[in-house]
Amino acid sequence: MTTKSILQILPPPPPHMVGDGFRVHNFFPSGYNLGKWSMSPFFLLDYNSKVSFTPRENPRGVGVHPHRGFETVTIAFHGKVAHHDSAGNSGIIEDGDVQWMTAASGVLHKEYHEQEFSRSGGLFQMVQLWVNLPAKHKMSPPKYQAIKNSMMGKYVLPANNGSVDIVAGTFKEIKGPAFTFTPIEMYIISLKKDATLAFSLPENYNTGLLILDGNVKINHEEEANEDTFTVFQKDGDEINLEAINDCKILVISGEPINEPIKAYGPFLMNTNEEIVEAMNDFAQGKFGKLED
Repeated sequence: MTTKSILQILPPPPPHMVGDGFRVHNFFPSGYNLGKWSMSPFFLLDYNSKVSFTPRENPRGVGVHPHRGFETVTIAFHGKVAHHDSAGNSGIIEDGDVQWMTAASGVLHKEYHEQEFSRSGGLFQMVQLWVNLPAKHKMSPPKYQAIKNSMMGKYVLPANNGSVDIVAGTFKEIKGPAFTFTPIEMYIISLKKDATLAFSLPENYNTGLLILDGNVKINHEEEANEDTFTVFQKDGDEINLEAINDCKILVISGEPINEPIKAYGPFLMNTNEEIVEAMNDFAQGKFGKLED
């Protein structure tokens, strides 16, 4: 095995609000222009770093909006989010859970702080990824995967020095439950202070680490601090971690989709004509109905 080299450790860009319920750092595509180091198949990474929300009777959130051509993956670390879509899916994403929504041919969606969390207030930390779909699947029927933490594959380090929750892909022969249209590895790693962990990912995959808690030394060389995102080069297959203190890390890695991309607002397609079609279909009510 050869080490997967670090390309860059990115500090969090200045935050902005999405609706009135999500204060996010957009690492890509807006926060940093990664150019040829695109994170395909991941198109967007919004990170709601830890923030405390005051109690409120009327939940904060984002009203009804459309999606087409990709998947949204929402991961909760602190706080709870309620969501609804025009395909009839709804639920609550709690600490440690993942909501994997395949918008594909088109859905309307809304997401808010869950009612009881809104009333009590408290610490809130979330991640949302947009995962591109290959052209042949962009107009597939929408689908939804509610992935509770208890459903995830579990790997426990020796001496109980940490654990790995496997959302998608395979970690040391333990599989995650998520169905993906293209090869994707997604793990949540928790390490105790001074614990070490080595694992491998395919050389040709685009790979990043988001540090959710604590600080970690990567590949025996560079320290990545809390709330930073590390991008790797495609020149090796092994990553080594050493926890400087108790830490939690989100690992995303996937096979690139080598197709043209045309993005406009909540639509992610391959051509300008498909973007226009998506806008027309939305205007004509073809994404279904959803009350705000």
